[in-house]
Amino acid sequence: MGGGGRPCDTETVPPKPTNHRTRGFLACAGAGLFWGCGFFFGKIALAEMSVGTMVFYRFVFAVLGLTPLLFTHPAHFTAREWKLLLGASFLGVPLQFLIQFKGLSLTTVSHASLMVGTMPVLLAVGASVFTKERLNILGWTCLAVSTTGAALIALGGRHSTSGPTLAGDLLVVLSLIIALFWVLLNKKLVETHSAIIVTAYGLVSGALMLAVIVPFLYGMPPVHGISAKAWAASAASGLLCTASSTLLWNYGMSQVPASQAGVFLNMEPLVGSLLGVILLGETLGPLAWIGGSLILLAAIILTTRRSSAREEPALL
Repeated sequence: MGGGGRPCDTETVPPKPTNHRTRGFLACAGAGLFWGCGFFFGKIALAEMSVGTMVFYRFVFAVLGLTPLLFTHPAHFTAREWKLLLGASFLGVPLQFLIQFKGLSLTTVSHASLMVGTMPVLLAVGASVFTKERLNILGWTCLAVSTTGAALIALGGRHSTSGPTLAGDLLVVLSLIIALFWVLLNKKLVETHSAIIVTAYGLVSGALMLAVIVPFLYGMPPVHGISAKAWAASAASGLLCTASSTLLWNYGMSQVPASQAGVFLNMEPLVGSLLGVILLGETLGPLAWIGGSLILLAAIILTTRRSSAREEPALL
């Protein structure tokens, strides 16, 4: 690199890509904001669609947004990386989403959001176990504070919809455990490939799997008898809460450790509660406002403190 002479006899080591920590955190925050709309739009669509139909059309719209990227960003995966990508796609799309929204159909948005509040801790533990990341005491404290804030938001909301069920809550938790492995597999892929390639090929592959699984389990998704409101909710779920959010998340994961990025997953209950107040006429009590403040405080502390070598992600 950078010279016209003969290369030296010793093997040159390619420079380590520069991590843009601030950009990574902003991307993760954006992903959290978009994902925060997912349960809201999902509930609107589920009023007229089955779980399978709603998830199927969500990914149809996501594919419409991502397909152009397949032509502008060709993939150069090895055979092993293709297996990794397809495994992650199966976990992250048909398995995770069908289980998660089955759970949502049996519980409330507030309880589903509360369950999502456990994801940052799951991600931090998973990153420590599988990728050897190390989070110091301040990082663990931020995760604990953020998760506490998520719980307070969910408990502080007053909802007029039908009540939650244990089965629904447990299905959402199960989907989060599955999502943990999807995140970690994507984390490995974005270490050697761009976030655009991993996102586009991963979600399109998962959508193709859905096209086989959904008709088998639920029958062919209907086209007629669905209102414009439900179609709009499906389009927003696909383009914003799936394609855009996953692209932002994968980029963020290429810039910062997964254990630190996890705090931004708690933006979901924050955004979900605000949407409930503004658009659904729900009210937030003092606990919810305190919880939102805790989430923002944890995010500010985690993203403004200095990084250290101990926190750099390690290769699998």
